[in-house]
Amino acid sequence: MKSAYYPLGTFVVFVLGWYAISILFEVPAYLLPRPEAVIERLGQDFGYLMRHAWVTTYETLGGFLLSVLIGVPLAFIIVSSSIVEKAIMPWLVLSQTFPKVALAPLIVVWFGLGIVPKILVTFLVAFFPVVISTVVGLRSMENEMLELARSMKASRFQIFWRFRLPLALPSLFSGLKVSVAFSVVGAVIAEWVGATEGLGYLLLTANANLDTALLFAVLAILTVLGIVLYYAVEMFEQRLIPWHASVRLKEVPAL
Repeated sequence: MKSAYYPLGTFVVFVLGWYAISILFEVPAYLLPRPEAVIERLGQDFGYLMRHAWVTTYETLGGFLLSVLIGVPLAFIIVSSSIVEKAIMPWLVLSQTFPKVALAPLIVVWFGLGIVPKILVTFLVAFFPVVISTVVGLRSMENEMLELARSMKASRFQIFWRFRLPLALPSLFSGLKVSVAFSVVGAVIAEWVGATEGLGYLLLTANANLDTALLFAVLAILTVLGIVLYYAVEMFEQRLIPWHASVRLKEVPAL
């Protein structure tokens, strides 16, 4: 519980600095609204903002879950077959060299203006960290352990389920935490093209109208959404692999 004081303290310092800058330099409200104006806007339009936030959350979770459902099995196939690795990995790396926002209009043309293209764009943004972290984790099994499993007549599936997968979980969860954060970004990017609802759509609307109070309110909600999803994955990690050093060391006080 004490660890929560540090980010809260940082947040308080940030808000105080924000307030001081807006007062001392007399920054116009359309450039930098004061914190109380943003809080007031959050209260006034709470229901409206939550309706759009739900759309973005749905797209974020949809793209994230799709990246897990496709990325983890693909990583296992890549590790299991050197031919598949040589055929697919260069294309996976190449797919990260161009911005996903450039693909968003094309995906909208192919799949229309509904929820599907938004989820697909989110998936494209969140997919790569899941695959790479899972591949790294599945390859973390030492040769001595692999030889021991084979000497015990373990099948290919048993080696995966009893050895490779447990050893891969820490690396997998590291990728999932990166992926879920990217998913929020992907959902916002997707809503910049052909959307009529969602927090990304509100960002464009607020920017076009120079409504910076609304813009900051949307950014605050996106920040909370990203933090909640990140720590939800971390909580699941602590429940699933409490034995791993990455989890146990969090409970040890710093020197």
